[in-house]
Amino acid sequence: MLVTSKELLLDAQKHGYAVGAFNTNNLEITHAIIRAAEAKRAPVLVQLSAGALKYAGVEFLPMIVAKAAQLASVPVAIHLDHGPSFEVVMSALRAGFTSIMRDASKLPYEENVGEVRKVVEACHAVGVPVEAEIGRIGGAEEHVVVTDREALMSDPDECVRFVEDGGFDFLAVAIGNAHGFYKGEPKLDFERLGAIRQKVSIPLVLHGASGIPDAQITRAVESGICKINIDTEVRNAFIRSIQSFTEAHPDEIDPRKVFGPGIQAMQAVVEQKIEIFRSAGRA
Repeated sequence: MLVTSKELLLDAQKHGYAVGAFNTNNLEITHAIIRAAEAKRAPVLVQLSAGALKYAGVEFLPMIVAKAAQLASVPVAIHLDHGPSFEVVMSALRAGFTSIMRDASKLPYEENVGEVRKVVEACHAVGVPVEAEIGRIGGAEEHVVVTDREALMSDPDECVRFVEDGGFDFLAVAIGNAHGFYKGEPKLDFERLGAIRQKVSIPLVLHGASGIPDAQITRAVESGICKINIDTEVRNAFIRSIQSFTEAHPDEIDPRKVFGPGIQAMQAVVEQKIEIFRSAGRA
């Protein structure tokens, strides 16, 4: 069933689990996410980035995800991930998204607030919740590219001010997380996360969770993270499965036979993440 992310994240915050937010770029990834959610009886967010919309078409990919969500037996929200502009946000709303992130975190504070408030006004008018970000998350995610030296963690006091000034529904925090594969073992700043959680009442979001050790994810959930983004590990499972299949079956040209194992590999990753996030059985 198609729902907004607000009802999902508020329940997660109330009951101490996190909702998985998984990025899709095509039909196969969408199938894997929804099938995993149904197998685990878990609520889920299916995320589409501006890059995914450009690749697959804003007229097509949201329609595929919306139909999958409507037919699903578990709650599914369609989320715009790292919305880079007001124009992209408006196109997502017109396409039926039920959750929006406006990422203006690379801008100075006042400009970030201004961009977020403009989106909040438009989205709240049609009942769609908004996610915003303070502090910069390392690595690369579509249009977001910062070096390790530039990757500034979220300041707890500034988070309080940002939530009050921005009027949005969920806060994405930078606590040592990064997009893409990590170089070495990531170390989340749980003291910082705890301080933010004590000061901020709205649900908190963790980006760049692919590759973070399970024990740290568990601790992040226990410390108040309510939404966790996963993309890289799902993509990796898909591509590695296709590579293995084509190496073993070099003459196979039926894409259904090639992609089938890839869907299964991605579903396994999503199911495992759902278990770690403690959202299994919450639907």
